[in-house]
Amino acid sequence: MTTKNYHELLKDHIYIGGADDIEDVMKNEKVDIAFDLRAEAPKEESKYNRVHSPIVDDAEQQDESVKKSIDHVVSAYNEGKKVYFHCQGGSNRTGTVAIGTLLALGKADTIEEAEELAKTARPKINVKPEMKETLKRIFPNA
Repeated sequence: MTTKNYHELLKDHIYIGGADDIEDVMKNEKVDIAFDLRAEAPKEESKYNRVHSPIVDDAEQQDESVKKSIDHVVSAYNEGKKVYFHCQGGSNRTGTVAIGTLLALGKADTIEEAEELAKTARPKINVKPEMKETLKRIFPNA
């Protein structure tokens, strides 16, 4: 039995993890589209349906890129696609988009509740304070 390093955020629909897990998740879960949240996009051609949706770590006011990434994931989900999204290690940027996705889909009412759900799915999620501030600006009522 193989150990999966990626995790299921929403059963049978949305998967999250790190960059190194892409081959496994595509093979095991038959994902339709993968969103790469890394700022540093790989140059090589992709063997899968990959969309680069970069979020730059530690940059001020990342609201626009975070919101765009959340919107990409939510749109693909609403189209019935199986989605995978990842950053390099799958903790900060991935966690930020996971929290935002759960809020946008109405699976959580507050940032704290969404973070708890995301961490239950992927315990290594560790969202930096500046990313939490971004989420508070995107979801002012959460």
